[in-house]
Amino acid sequence: MKWAIHAAAPCPVPLKYQMLEWWGPCIWEYYAATEGGGTIASPEDWLAHPGTVGKAWPISEVIIVDDEGNELPAGTPGTIYMKMAGADFEYKGDKEKTEKSRLRDLKEFFTLGDVGYLTEDGFLFLSDRKSDMIISGGANIYPAEIENEIVLHPKVADVAVFGIPNDEWGEEIKAVVQPAEGVEPNEELTQEIFEFLKPRLAKMKWPRTIDYTDALPREPNGKLLKRKLRDPYWADRKTAI
Repeated sequence: MKWAIHAAAPCPVPLKYQMLEWWGPCIWEYYAATEGGGTIASPEDWLAHPGTVGKAWPISEVIIVDDEGNELPAGTPGTIYMKMAGADFEYKGDKEKTEKSRLRDLKEFFTLGDVGYLTEDGFLFLSDRKSDMIISGGANIYPAEIENEIVLHPKVADVAVFGIPNDEWGEEIKAVVQPAEGVEPNEELTQEIFEFLKPRLAKMKWPRTIDYTDALPREPNGKLLKRKLRDPYWADRKTAI
């Protein structure tokens, strides 16, 4: 095997280690957009910075900003904006969406709505999609971090984590698990998953409850349709926050 390239969602660190051990140092990872710009991580980059999606391409630039559009220091999560030299775009028939994607004072930068941070030496780490972030009791919680731990349980085939209404905390964490083939979804499995999470995640990041399903809703390309799971819990609410 000479080359393998993956993208679309960050791979859980333990699984990526296993892949590199199995295939050897041939797996590259990138984060990019059809609109232009992105990052690339060689196998050596990833092994030196486990979990990274790489550094900006030579003709691209990546910055992290807060909700007011101020650039954030290294190590601080915020909204990811990027640009690529010579590239410009607009969303067909949607001037408002085009404008909303741009950084207020630096219009050449745009965002896909993802949250992450940069290291001092420019390596990008993804946290989650901003729209998927759970705000519980004023704390920002990233579902991808929780999903990446639960999916490592040997009895779990697939998992989705999202926020559902909680009158006291605003949102609470819900997990929907697709058990591995032949595994019975029951309270015993739920307790096994919680035990599995004890050394891996702070308890504030544990799901409050776990539901089970035969299969999670995914597009043919593998993209998880999380809104199909989340929307019914918010159906009687005026806002989805």
